Amino acid sequence: MMLADAIEGITGVRPARPSLAATRVSQVVVDSRQVTPGGVFFAEHSGARDGHQFVPDALARGAVAVVVEPTGLAYVKNLTRIETTGPDDMAGAVRLVAPLAAASTPIAIVVDDSLAALQRFAAFWRAHMPVRVIGITGSIGKTTTKELMAAVLSQRYRTLKSEASYNNEIGLPLTLLRLTPEHERAVLEMGMYAIGEIRQMCEWARPEVGVETMVGPVHLERLGSIENIAIAKTELVEALPPEGTAILNADDPRVLAMREKTRARVFTYGLTPTADLWADRVDSRGLEGVTFTVHYKGDSLRVDAPLIGRHSVHTALRAIAVGLVEGLTWEEIIAGLQSQPAQVRLVVVQALNGATLLDDTYNSSPDSSLAALNLLKEMPGRRIAVLGDMLELGAYEAQAHRVVGCRAAEVVNRLIAVGALARGIADGARECGMSDESIEWYPDKEAALVALQGAIGTGDFVLIKGSRGMRMETMVAELTGQGTNGGEAAGAERQA
Repeated sequence: MMLADAIEGITGVRPARPSLAATRVSQVVVDSRQVTPGGVFFAEHSGARDGHQFVPDALARGAVAVVVEPTGLAYVKNLTRIETTGPDDMAGAVRLVAPLAAASTPIAIVVDDSLAALQRFAAFWRAHMPVRVIGITGSIGKTTTKELMAAVLSQRYRTLKSEASYNNEIGLPLTLLRLTPEHERAVLEMGMYAIGEIRQMCEWARPEVGVETMVGPVHLERLGSIENIAIAKTELVEALPPEGTAILNADDPRVLAMREKTRARVFTYGLTPTADLWADRVDSRGLEGVTFTVHYKGDSLRVDAPLIGRHSVHTALRAIAVGLVEGLTWEEIIAGLQSQPAQVRLVVVQALNGATLLDDTYNSSPDSSLAALNLLKEMPGRRIAVLGDMLELGAYEAQAHRVVGCRAAEVVNRLIAVGALARGIADGARECGMSDESIEWYPDKEAALVALQGAIGTGDFVLIKGSRGMRMETMVAELTGQGTNGGEAAGAERQA
């Protein structure tokens, strides 16, 4: 990408100055700490955080351009500026302001809304890239699915995937801006907090394949009902072209119903023979992986995958489905499945005192908590669950915590509930027959950590899980001697 490309994508007008057309762009970022020489820095302004204050840092690190709003002009007063006259008047709506004699770099591009400019730039760039895009959405399982799909597609195609959980209105544009003409496939997560967000992401990304994991009560507090969550997730398959493919979970009635909402070809997967691609004879071997038989048309294959837990079979089926849709052979698909060394979210680590920790602290929902408990049940030693609040569940909040607690009563030898809402987990376990001696509740993770340290050791398997806002990963850090990094979650990450 050249700087002239960036200016055209942001402003709608391609600059005539040869120096701008000859300057290469190395990256596009919203975090000044990530700037390398040749980068373009967007000073994203949201809430109480004003990215303009980091413009000097971006310039010091070698940015060739910074994108700012009018409120940030004080930070770029000595730079050549390209200004737009408004967000909707794109044709010819730019002017050069050059307090220095010539349009040399670094330059400042002044826009009405830096986030809208980033999104406009991403849509422009994607439209010029000859790549097939696979979009993934669903209430849980997006990131693991994305990683496994990318591993499969990479067996044949040069494949770009979303970094981390870059699945929102900032992260998805940043991913699109990493595309190059060499990329043949792109695998993108699409999360949301509101109806309409995934539709907008599809306008930027233009996916040809849409993959739906499941619809569950994640962020129910924001969406109001599980029906609204289904409506929001359906936006992906609604956006697919007639020649595209919607890959749908046949085991989830809400996802399967999406077949009526898409113009694209429908390809279903699941654990029932009515699906186009289905699996049976599932054998979970705990931390050693999972084995299953997959069926497609006249083919049946026994597959070993290094994924943890029975629920990971659905993840594998989604990756297989994309491989089949994109024309891969079974040999390529199996090689891709087996190239993934472990679960993406749930990480197995050793505590200092010898206990085995199942670190599933990235986020939590009722469905993912039940899946994690099902995995814990397969462990051979003493089983302990440390479960924190599950947030943003709305009216389902009390019931969801009790349901998880009831399942914990069937699985664990000891339950430690953490947080105000998690008191419901303790209550649910008690109602389902777990003894008071085996249940503990603490108002915060610091108190829970004190109780846990010294009480676990070699032979114990400890599941630690909670919503993102609970920061349960700090418990894992203390138990493993890693401490906490004190970092701030990137604004491009979201879980929905």
